[in-house]
Amino acid sequence: MTAPAAAPVRKAMRDAFGEAIVRLAETDDRIVVLTADLAESIRVHHFAGRFPDRFFQMGISEQDMIGTAAGLALTGFIPFATTFAVFAASRANEQVRLAVCYNRANVKIAVSHGGLSVGEDGATHQALEDLAAMRALPHMTVVSPADALETERATAAIAALDGPAYLRLGRTPTPIITRPDTPFVLGKGHVMRGGRDVTVVATGTMVHVALGAARLLEAFGVDARVINIHTIKPLDVPLLERAARETGAIVTVEEHNVIGGLAGAVSESLARAHPVPVEFVGIQDVFGESGKPDELWKKYGLTPERVAEAARRAMDHRDRLGRV
Repeated sequence: MTAPAAAPVRKAMRDAFGEAIVRLAETDDRIVVLTADLAESIRVHHFAGRFPDRFFQMGISEQDMIGTAAGLALTGFIPFATTFAVFAASRANEQVRLAVCYNRANVKIAVSHGGLSVGEDGATHQALEDLAAMRALPHMTVVSPADALETERATAAIAALDGPAYLRLGRTPTPIITRPDTPFVLGKGHVMRGGRDVTVVATGTMVHVALGAARLLEAFGVDARVINIHTIKPLDVPLLERAARETGAIVTVEEHNVIGGLAGAVSESLARAHPVPVEFVGIQDVFGESGKPDELWKKYGLTPERVAEAARRAMDHRDRLGRV
């Protein structure tokens, strides 16, 4: 009798970030952390305990936090401004635009609670538009890691980057699907699984869902390629163009509105480089609601089964075009 496969190890990205920022600060005294009354939620209370003189508790004042972070950056520090995604992208958007991006200030905006997996906090705290808001800003690098291990590498990468960056993290523990030796380079996607029939392009928490869809499709003889696009901006256009040429059909998967996020970025790039049928799996231009993360993913169609269905639609569309 075959033993059941071991359940994947799960860890929250925000926990990995909290550990990574402490390690980075041990070797770089330019790193400072600011938070808007959310030290424990973003896991920077560890940093506060280790480096109290480099930690700034700004209170419930996200706009002031961003402005202060910009000032610190312009005087040579590397500030990490931390809050919930919905507050950084919406409430403080003007300050991010003018104080940070317009000045190309070296501010790192690290946010938790991105997407539906905020869960019971509901629609008011579920950032479903933040990737769109941030990728539209000039000079902003936008990163959405796939798991806790990739979060560690992403944190180090944006700390070393000279310029504004937005790091989107999840609240809920999710499966670890990368390895310590998995490549991570800003602006470069990573092929998690090879395939010739269709390409599933995913970001953040949805990468493990995309891999699950590939396994479902394999049972029906469909060889699905899975690409982890951890950097939404700058986008790895050459990798996406190659996938479009080689498979002829694309599916995007994101825990975000399908307008303006990964789906928009991929479609915009392929429309210019190599147009092919693209199906969007994500939040269909609605707000979320309160519920358990897994229940919300199922209700809003963020499941391996729905991704597999989208892959079949994309392939059917490609095949119909081929017969015209």
